[in-house]
Order: sequence, then C-alpha cells, then structure tokens
Amino acid sequence: MEAKIGQFFDSIGGFFKGDDEIPWCDRDIIIDCERGVADAANDGSDELKSDSIMRLSWALVHSRQQEDVQRGIAMLEASLTNANTPLQQREKLYLLAVGYYRSGEFSKSLQLLQRCLEIAPDWRQALTLKKNVESRITKDGVIGIGITATAVGLVAGGIAAALARKK
Repeated sequence: MEAKIGQFFDSIGGFFKGDDEIPWCDRDIIIDCERGVADAANDGSDELKSDSIMRLSWALVHSRQQEDVQRGIAMLEASLTNANTPLQQREKLYLLAVGYYRSGEFSKSLQLLQRCLEIAPDWRQALTLKKNVESRITKDGVIGIGITATAVGLVAGGIAAALARKK
C-alpha cells in the first residue's frame, strides 16, 4: 500500500516538474563539438563540416542553457533548407522540435513533429516526444484553468466581502 502511495506522489511530482526522457547535454560536450566544427571548417570535407554542425546542433538543443538551445534552433533553421535527403530533413525537424520543446514553445514543437512523422510515421523518438509535448500542452492548460478559477474565486470573494461590509 505504501508503495502505491509513493508512486502516486512521485507521479504528481513528475507532473509538476515536467519530467521528460530527453537527454541533457553538458557544457563540455558542447565545447568539444564547437572544436570539431572549427577543425572541420579548416581542413575538412563538406560532409565532415555538415556532420560536425549536426553534432553541435544536437548538443545545443539538448543543453540546460536557454541561450545554447536558442543557438541550436537558429543553426538548425538555417540548415533545414540544405537537407538533401528525407533522413536529413527528418533529423533536423526532430532536433528543432526538441529545441522548441526545451524552450517551452510546445505548439511549434508539435507542428515540427507532425512534419517529421509525415516523413517517418513510425519513428519511435518522434512519437515519444510528441506524446511528451501533448502531455505538456494538456498540463499547461489544466494549470491555466486552475489559475483562472482561483483568480475568479478571489475576485468574487472580494466583491462579496465588499458588499457584506456595505450592508
């Protein structure tokens, strides 16, 4: 019984913390990826440059720092037109969706995931992220309704108290 109660409180805590299964990236990895991009720019092929930029974009959108996430989004948006194959386009759309998810722009993330799933309808990563995004949109709506209801209750209570004092 205690285990069930513990699971219940853990799920409530996860609900409000916004737990997700997307990995985080440390600053050290981002620095290594930036070095890789610089090295590839100096003496690498176009394919090596492209791969290095994709690794850096991945690291940036998985960062805990919002400025890194925004930088990753900008890099991916700029390179999206250079996606030569459906696989490249799918990868870039997915990483953009991760970036927007981490930025709290859930509707933009959902739009990108839907485009990604048009290319690969059964891609598990995209389906999992889509489920997380939809859950966050629902949760934010529930929290918003709760805040609105509380505000309406406070205003109504204030009006009722003011009317009671007048009598």
